[in-house]
Parts: sequence; C-alpha cells; structure tokens
Amino acid sequence: MATTAFPTRDDFAKLLNETLGGEDEGFEGRVVKGKVTGIENDMAVIDVGLKSEGRVALREFAAPGQKADLKIGDEVEVYVDRVENHQGEAMLSRDRARREAAWDKLEKQHEAGERVEGVIFGRVKGGFTVDLGGAVAFLPGSQVDIRPVRDVGPLMDIPQPFQILKMDRRRGNIVVSRRAILEETRAEQRSGLIQSLTEGQVVDGVVKNITDYGAFVDLGGIDGLLHVTDISYKRVGHPSEVINIGDTVRVQIIRINRETQRISLGMKQLESDPWEGASAKYPVGGVFRGRVTNITEYGAFVELEAGIEGLVHVSEMSWTKKNVHPGKIVSTSQEVDVAILEVDEDKRRISLGLKQAQENPWAAFAEKHPVGTEVEGEVKNATEFGLFVGLEGDVDGMVHMSDIAWGVSGEEALNLHHKGETVRAVVLDVDVEKERISLGMKQLERGGVAVGGSASGGVKKNEVVTVTVLEVRDGGLEVQVGEDGATGFIKRTDLGRDRDEQRPERFQAGQKFDAMVIGFDRSKKPNFSIKALQIAEEKQAVQQYGSSDSGASLGDILGEALKQKQS
Repeated sequence: MATTAFPTRDDFAKLLNETLGGEDEGFEGRVVKGKVTGIENDMAVIDVGLKSEGRVALREFAAPGQKADLKIGDEVEVYVDRVENHQGEAMLSRDRARREAAWDKLEKQHEAGERVEGVIFGRVKGGFTVDLGGAVAFLPGSQVDIRPVRDVGPLMDIPQPFQILKMDRRRGNIVVSRRAILEETRAEQRSGLIQSLTEGQVVDGVVKNITDYGAFVDLGGIDGLLHVTDISYKRVGHPSEVINIGDTVRVQIIRINRETQRISLGMKQLESDPWEGASAKYPVGGVFRGRVTNITEYGAFVELEAGIEGLVHVSEMSWTKKNVHPGKIVSTSQEVDVAILEVDEDKRRISLGLKQAQENPWAAFAEKHPVGTEVEGEVKNATEFGLFVGLEGDVDGMVHMSDIAWGVSGEEALNLHHKGETVRAVVLDVDVEKERISLGMKQLERGGVAVGGSASGGVKKNEVVTVTVLEVRDGGLEVQVGEDGATGFIKRTDLGRDRDEQRPERFQAGQKFDAMVIGFDRSKKPNFSIKALQIAEEKQAVQQYGSSDSGASLGDILGEALKQKQS
C-alpha cells in the first residue's frame, strides 16, 4: 500500500501516538516537561523525548520587562504544538504552556472570586494588556483607577492585584479590573475611618478638588464636602477665592451619614460668629458705612463687616427715583452710608435703608418753601388731571387742573401749557409723609394770595359782600371784596338766573355790586355768585310777604319788597 511504502507525516504522528499509548495520550496539544540542551542565538534548544529537539525563543521564558533566567540543564514545561515541522524539528512553545497552566489556575480563582496577580505590560486601543502569569488579559481604561489617570507609566511592569470581571476560554478573552480592588480597599478604609469620626470633631485635611458649590477635602482616606456657605461667614463667590487644591485646612465635622458615608465639613464654625450681639452693635435707626457686595433686581446687599450683610430693598434706595433698577443707583464695591431699619439675629437678617441715611428732600423742601412761597420749575409731565413740575431738590410738585387758570375749564387750562415749559407757581400744601407737593398757578395772577396772606380774606360762606370787577373774561368775572379784600371769581353761570344775565360783557371793570360767597377753591380763595344771591333774596321775600298760593304774584311780592328796602 502506498501509505505503508511511503508514510506521510501524519502517519508517523499516528504511529508515534500509538507507540506512546494512544492518540489521546500523545504529545501534540499537551504540556510536557523538557530539558534545556543548548542556548543558541536567543533560542533555547529543548529535548522533550522526541526524535528531534525543538527551539523556543528565550523571551518566552522571561517575565514582562525582564530578562530570561535560563541555563543548560534546566527543566522547563513547554507546549507541543507539532511533533515535527518541515525542518524535522519539534514545534514547542513556552508561552502556550504558561497560558494553558495559567488558564486552569485563573478559572479556579475566578470561580472562587479571588484576586489575581498580574503585570501591565502594554497599551492597546481602549485600555491596556495585562500578563496574568502567562495568560494575557484586557484592562479597560475606565478600570485602571477610581479617578481618570493621565499617566499610567508608574503602573507599568509592576506586579499588582486585579479582579477578573469576565473570561471566555474558548475565545481566549479575559477582562480584569484594578479599580474594583481599589474601591474595595477604599471602602474598607472608609468604613474604619468613618467609625472613628464624630460630629463636632476638628480635623485637618487636604483639598483634593474644587467645584462651584464647594470643595472636597481628604481626611486621610475618606472625602468630606466643604460647602461654599460653610467656608466663611463673609460672602464667598467661589471657593477658589479662599482655598486652593493641595492646601491643608482645618475643618470641623458638621454632619456624618454613616449609611451613605457622606461627611459635611465647615471652616467658619471654627471662627467667632459675627452675628452674636448684632442687635446691640447695630441699633435700629443707626447710620453705618458699608460696601456693596451684590446687586439684584429687588435691591442691593451691603456688607457692614466681615460676615454681616444687610439688604437694601429697592423701595428704600432713593427718595425720588422710583421703579429704577438698583444698579443705576449704586455699583458693586461702592462704599455707602445706610440706616438700620430692622435686625433679626435668629434669621441672620438686617434690613437697611439707603435713603434714610440721606436728607429727606420733601422735608427739606417744606422747611425751605412754606405754604405761599413762590417757586419756579419745568413741566415734567402733563396728565389728565394736572401738571407735574420739577422743583428744587429733585422733587416734583403737582398743579391740579383747577389751579392752573381762572375763568376756563380744567381741560382748557391743561392745553395752555406743554412739557418742558418753565412755569411759576405758589406752594399750596406740602405733605412730607405722602411725599406730595400741591402747587397753584392761577393764584399768582392779579389779586392773588400774598406770601403769608389769607386767601379767604376773612369772608365766610353764604356771606353777602360788595365786590368790585377787576377783569372781565369769557368765562366770568374776576372780582375783589372792597379795596384790598380777598379776590375771587364769578363763573358765567353764576352771573344771573336768566340766560340774558349770564353775559360777562354786560359788566365793566370797576363796577360794583353785591354777591354771595358760595364756597372756596383749593387755595381757600372765595367763589362768588349773583345767581345764588337772587335766589336767596327771593326766598326771603316769599317768607315775609306771601306765598305761592296766597294770590299775590312774584312781581307784586318783589315790588313790595323793593319799596320796603327803598324806604
């Protein structure tokens, strides 16, 4: 047979396996012991009892990063890949032998949940390669350390423990983690350390990280949070304004949550509390100088001293500027004088007033310009009920439409003036509490009120007086009582009962007649009426000389009354 006359390599391997005890117990695919018979050109010659020796690279006998410690005569374990290659030599592998032995050992350790020892020896995409005593495992970058590591160099070629996360022998995949070991170790340390700490204890720590809301301080294996509000009693915008990474700080343990292993720390608790005795230090009504630290929509915060801040509400910022953003009145870091309005030590709040520390312009105006004083100002605004006039001290006064001019309606009087016009007026009233100033313009016209004089001139309501016509207008007559008495106005409709009598042109300047005082305007000047006098005289005549059902006519009654008066 051809196979007998010319045996192939497979036939020879089969015969050899049969000779050595069967195919299953053959050399190929097994780990066997051999002896080093020579070392040539970085190759070790190894005799495993086959008809030919095999060669294995020396590097396979060395640990990562080290040289092979091998000499002639040493016994080693190798993996027989093939009994004979095309050169007639046995194909041996030390790596495969170590790998097979390592896999057997690693599987047992993985099932038992034990740690394994390995060496990081290379870098690959997404992580690193680890030698686990012959088996190569993958270490993901996220599993190197608890926190991201920028430089892995110091961790390379150093034996260290790892935890097997996953292994698949068929595919030859092993995934390990160094982070799991560190977390387990840290958890043990944290548990022991947290049991030794108590609330209120003062300890030293190192600042490890800084965020917008605080800093993390290492207390020797466990981190605590130092919140920004607990760094200092004074306002701290960002923790980096007070501390830096790497600083050693003394802190007090405020709270400990042993379940979540979270620790809250404080620095300001080691300082004296500036709010103690704040009520005595800052009495209500006192004026103090402070610095503006923050400006908001609703007001400004002013620091009176380190750790004590008060709020100046927008309504307490200016006497005259209303509905203005606080940033247009004060600026950050500006030093200002403020008055203490209220102190609440329990809530750590102080209400401040900026305008109260300044002179009240309304009170200053009232003192400088008493009622009856003549003033001048610019019309700031015209509304449907009057004019607002800018006055000295940055205050405004209002001229009601009924006090703009004599003899015209309020609407007509408003049309006589415009915004930006400079006008003169007299002070009628000042209400400091309500911040109101009432002005009158018509009172400055001829016969107006003199400074310190009385507008009524001593006349009373319903009194009949003799008046002299000062001026004839379309809307009525301006008149005066006697030679130097009070001046007032008679409207067109009050010139008589009949429409024919209600014509101002039938009167002349200097003409005298009787009229009745029917009331007073806002400036206490009297208003007169001929019509009211006529009605009053008619009622009186009817009462004295008859009634409407006595048979006497009104003409007869008035005629008789006139005769009586003449006699």
